[in-house]
Amino acid sequence: MARLAPCRSRSGFADEGSMRTRASTRCMVEGPLPLPARVNALDSEDMFGYVRRFVDDLESAFGAVNERTCPWLADLRERPFSGLLCLGMGGSAAGGSFLSALADHNGSMPVLSHTDAFLPQWVSTDWLVLATSYSGNTAETLSATRMAIAKGLTVVVLATGGELAGLAETHHDVHLLGAPGGQPPRSGFGHIFGRQVALLRCLGLLPEGEDDAGMIERLRAASARLDPLAGTEGGVEALAEALLDRSVALLGPTELSPVLTRFKNQVNENAARFARVGVVPEMNHNELVAWGGTGGVADPTVPDQAVLLLSWGGLQPHVKARNAWMVQHLETEAAWQLFGEGATLLEAMLYHCIVMDWLSVTLAVLAGKDPTSIGPIASLKASLADHA
Repeated sequence: MARLAPCRSRSGFADEGSMRTRASTRCMVEGPLPLPARVNALDSEDMFGYVRRFVDDLESAFGAVNERTCPWLADLRERPFSGLLCLGMGGSAAGGSFLSALADHNGSMPVLSHTDAFLPQWVSTDWLVLATSYSGNTAETLSATRMAIAKGLTVVVLATGGELAGLAETHHDVHLLGAPGGQPPRSGFGHIFGRQVALLRCLGLLPEGEDDAGMIERLRAASARLDPLAGTEGGVEALAEALLDRSVALLGPTELSPVLTRFKNQVNENAARFARVGVVPEMNHNELVAWGGTGGVADPTVPDQAVLLLSWGGLQPHVKARNAWMVQHLETEAAWQLFGEGATLLEAMLYHCIVMDWLSVTLAVLAGKDPTSIGPIASLKASLADHA
């Protein structure tokens, strides 16, 4: 399968058949229930359905931000902001880091993502704040947003309700960007990120999309094709099966670093599996030694690692050369190359989101986990509330 380039052998990336055969054998031995039956038994809140509707959410979100729905846009557009500070945690923070990478690529001013309860000391009133909390009640985001308001900063809050949305009713220079609710925040990324991109375009911080309609149709077709229950390609389920007994290393270029982080977080939350991120070229200056391949020394766990190498059509030549070296030398037999389709960085990012979402929920049910359940997070929140 060209889009999910397959398992690697010692001589490079092998063909799809070798990945599918190896994975299917394991499933026959240890997985008596077919995937649809596992989904029916385990997916208590229809996480597979949310993944399937991701592109629809994104499309509606792109059209939800305009001067009719957000009359305060005209005023903000005229203000001489020096940068944008994005506040958020967890699934609600992902969009801010994506925006930062897009701004680095072709934006008009700096965009920084901040994931903490405290506002950076350096931030001044010439910075616009975008505070995102899907529920509207994330403690850290509320704390940092209140600090921003107290400091006199202009704030846009993106929420489905809760205390964060209420701040727009009680403060003059706080503006609400609403979103549909009723689902786990990490599954609402289309609602959130689509509105964030549309907002930055309206404010002139990002260029207008030249082919949004075409991009949406290509992404919709990709999601349908990769759907492990109804799609025409079996690569997602086969890859998930191959990852069942391995920890995952996610490698990719700097401009895809927020994609790598969201990929890790989706694997963590949806599948309850460890994953870690290595950004190229930075990881070539440190982590590469632990992978071995030359010099005769490597971390003893390398043979049990799986590598997912993310790329896209805009890779810099020096990164391509580094990737080629790693494909030949990393001391693991389990490596896959995931290519982000699309002519733009935004489209490639969104394509990778489709792959990571399908892969993480499939990995969850193959491992016997409800992809919605996040018991430790709920327990921690309850404990913190008891001690508040």
